[in-house]
Amino acid sequence: MLTADRVTSGSFDPIDTVTLDETDRHRRRIKLTSDKGTEFLLNLPRARLLRHGDGLVLEDGTHIQVLAKPEKLFEVTGRDQRHLLSLVWQIGNRHLAAQIEPSRILIRCDEVIRGMLEQLGATVKDIEAPFNPEGGAYGDAHQVHHHHD
Repeated sequence: MLTADRVTSGSFDPIDTVTLDETDRHRRRIKLTSDKGTEFLLNLPRARLLRHGDGLVLEDGTHIQVLAKPEKLFEVTGRDQRHLLSLVWQIGNRHLAAQIEPSRILIRCDEVIRGMLEQLGATVKDIEAPFNPEGGAYGDAHQVHHHHD
């Protein structure tokens, strides 16, 4: 079985892809099977969030490209940019993983959080999309998933 012990980004010619949701993309060491059936061992020095488009460098020098699997999310929008920033603060204050974009925020589905955001004037839509949340303050650490009720 081949081993992948490095992650690269940029230009490379992948021999295959591996499609994973955000939770499954946060790894250090795990046996994976590519989309075409190649089994390989991911063996990184530390756990990290693999991003859509990253390349896993196999020991033979070939690459397997990481693809982000679409998952059920909430798309959060505000009345204007200032309102959106306020919503980002509320989400961050609850330590929720969030993908922050210029005109929207993507978060995991949580009906309690949906209610809070709607009460604050947000528009919350159910969508299905790849999820690439922001990295933590101390690197690309995976966020703890909890909220303050």
